[in-house]
Amino acid sequence: MLTKNSDITANFSGVDFSKYSSKVSDFVKEFASRANQKGQFLNWVNLPAEQLKRVDEIYEMAQKLKDATGAEKLSVMGIGGSKHTVEHMLSINGLNIKGDKIEFYSDVDSASLERFLYKIGNDVTKSNFLIASKSGSTFETKDGFLRVWAMLEDAYKAQGQSEQEAKKSANKHMIAVTDANAEKSELRRTSNENNWLGDLFIHDDVGGRFSAFDDHALFTLAYAGMKKEDMKAMLEAAQAMSEASLSDSLETNIALKEGIFWADAKLNGIEASVHQYMGAIFENTVYWHAQMQNESVKDTLKQVAKVPDAMHHSAEAHFNPANKLVFALTVPVDCGVCKENADAYIGALTKSYEVTGATFVENVQTKGMGLTPSAAGAMTQLRAFATVYQEIVQKIMTGTSFPEVLDSVLQPHVEFYKKNLKGGVVVPGRISK
Repeated sequence: MLTKNSDITANFSGVDFSKYSSKVSDFVKEFASRANQKGQFLNWVNLPAEQLKRVDEIYEMAQKLKDATGAEKLSVMGIGGSKHTVEHMLSINGLNIKGDKIEFYSDVDSASLERFLYKIGNDVTKSNFLIASKSGSTFETKDGFLRVWAMLEDAYKAQGQSEQEAKKSANKHMIAVTDANAEKSELRRTSNENNWLGDLFIHDDVGGRFSAFDDHALFTLAYAGMKKEDMKAMLEAAQAMSEASLSDSLETNIALKEGIFWADAKLNGIEASVHQYMGAIFENTVYWHAQMQNESVKDTLKQVAKVPDAMHHSAEAHFNPANKLVFALTVPVDCGVCKENADAYIGALTKSYEVTGATFVENVQTKGMGLTPSAAGAMTQLRAFATVYQEIVQKIMTGTSFPEVLDSVLQPHVEFYKKNLKGGVVVPGRISK
């Protein structure tokens, strides 16, 4: 069964959608009743439309940061959604392919810090730094930015600046993406007190994995050279996908169909599942999608991987008749010199997986080294909707009562390890002797 819009087509096999047709309006009604409501963590539904109003402001801030220091490179310091969404958005938009515009640091060990510094030429003054954390107290992020902040001051002192001048010069390299409320965010207070550039926000009720259109991603795309008209097209397509994803027509609601696809497998006792992404365009998408899977579906039995790399060593398990699974493949529409072989490869995978169980193939429009801007926006928003719909479909079909806030948008269990970082034992940014 083929479902499509102008940017994405999805061809489904092995699922009887008629079993769900009488409940489609219930699925959509449940989602729509929560969308954009305070405390439901679904504020990302209309975020693209809101961000369209701020595109000019974001581009102006990116240019101001470059002008303030002369540094052409931006280092993004954040973890989870503050990193993976940005990596995903850069890759699918064909930006930063050489790694010459954007670097990332999200580690806490000495070898990783040394590798990061090596990538920026062992000269922190040659990079600007975007610090992304909703609370501003995220341990991993705080540890990293306190180190580079101190390094910046030391570097300017080494150039002959006074302590006061060095602090001022160091602060010109920094920009924060955090909660707008200084009472809630330690990082916002740090930004305000030290006159860091601009006001970039992580919006309320937008979880990290759902934040691909929030300020940290858009600012980085602008810094990396995305054309302003392309960003607008991407945001417009994402908002159009939001509207389609709240339609009670399965012919237009690809997100709901994908949610039903994954829920149907669980309802039929198939625990394992596979979502493969084909090609280098999606190199970083797999990390973001894996985060979405682990934090929203809270299931460790889905394999999310890039092919062809992961295909041959996965095939032995995938095609073992003893293993029951469902399969999805996301592929770029190939219009180049490799088209014939790429299409043959996709055809072979599709034919093989249709024998093993239910499958769908998602085709996404391309341009140059990435997706079209509109396809990038549509696919990213589609993935968020489909993830939440999986929970809604499973609960309604099994008669399970809904919690006050959907399980798929919360992540209460991460606090388990965070508790062990508290108590003053570990000091972020501490220099070991």
